[in-house]
Amino acid sequence: MLIVTGPGSPNAGELLPLTGDGSSAGSGIIAASISGNAAAALLAPGGKNLKDLQKALDNENPHAEGGFVLPKVKVKIAAAVEHIRKMDRNVVGCIPGETDEWIIVGAHYDHLGLGKGNSSLARKGEEGKIHPGADDNASGTAAVIEIAAALAQAGTKTPALPPGAQKGDPVVSNSGTLVLETAKWKPKRGIIFALWSGEEIGLIGSNSFVEKPPVPLAKVAAYINFDMVGRLKDNKLTMQAVGSSKAWPRLLEKHNVVAGFQLGLQEDPYLPTDVTSFYPKRIPVLNFFTGSHEDYHRPSDTADKINYEGLERVAKFARAIVQDVASAPERPDFSRVERKEQGGGRDMMRAYLGSIPDYATEVKGVKLSGVRGGSPAEKGGLRGGDVIVEFGAQKIANIYDYTYALDAVKIGQPVKMIVEREGQRVELTVTPEARK
Repeated sequence: MLIVTGPGSPNAGELLPLTGDGSSAGSGIIAASISGNAAAALLAPGGKNLKDLQKALDNENPHAEGGFVLPKVKVKIAAAVEHIRKMDRNVVGCIPGETDEWIIVGAHYDHLGLGKGNSSLARKGEEGKIHPGADDNASGTAAVIEIAAALAQAGTKTPALPPGAQKGDPVVSNSGTLVLETAKWKPKRGIIFALWSGEEIGLIGSNSFVEKPPVPLAKVAAYINFDMVGRLKDNKLTMQAVGSSKAWPRLLEKHNVVAGFQLGLQEDPYLPTDVTSFYPKRIPVLNFFTGSHEDYHRPSDTADKINYEGLERVAKFARAIVQDVASAPERPDFSRVERKEQGGGRDMMRAYLGSIPDYATEVKGVKLSGVRGGSPAEKGGLRGGDVIVEFGAQKIANIYDYTYALDAVKIGQPVKMIVEREGQRVELTVTPEARK
């Protein structure tokens, strides 16, 4: 993949510094930045030029060329890539079932350490500090461990009944504890509990599992994931990837009668977390998420900010669903969800604001969970909690309106916007910048 800075872009024709976000760490595709002169040489034999191509895209010409053959062109690239191999571990345990089918319950346990690399959102003065990752993703790790412990305990018999006692009678054990005789629970499907490493650098741990699975993937009935479940707020719990099986809405509604969450259901199974390792293998997936916040990927994601009562409720709710899926006569069906187009990724190539949408909150407009430090959004006065209702001349009702409106603005040209803040409409001006 060759990338060029077009003549209509900042720093036209210059080489673009490339960074990796880890999301395609195993793709094997070489990416290189080339100069404007190199691009012109590649396009010339086909009668194309970069200026006309970019102008058509910038003007959103519906007839703009999205792809074409470069005739009489051969490209030879020499790339010096050093593969650094290090060893890490997934942590996996299981409760066997009565059949050879399984469900998997997982969360990633890695985080950013001292925040070196592209993923840290540390602000000025936070550089080089420890990123505790209390919510991302110690919270998910804790949920998996608690669910595993509870279900393992459910598979343990209580002491035998003394002579003369009836089944179900209260009995005092030798230790003086009041117990009830119960049957040992054994699930129909076995349950694998997995804590993944390498999620932050490209879903490496979970991808390794599905590429060399210890059990046949055809025997995996479902994968249930926890990523950032420690900041329950206003009783709102977001359930993601619900579209991967028609069974999920019914199960969630059934068990939420007792749990009592205000559930937000999102169908898209293409998520930047470990479910994306499993869904392409035709495995129904479900992700628990309590929402993003301004401490995401920063040293300020600390344990004192965790809603422990909320985390416990999420774990109990999830445990009931896991137990139901493990014991149900039929495994969840798999549903194919078409990935929504996002303009071919052009939003990643154009104007940058640095706003962080709160995907877990449903409002008319786009609510922000925070803004990136030093970003145009922060410079323009945007704050976490603001709800964007107008951007330029565009009314904003949802994230798609916002994406399209942002795609239409020009780098370096101020844009007026209106946000709702603590019940008041506030007018701000932001100046989009080029992505660095």
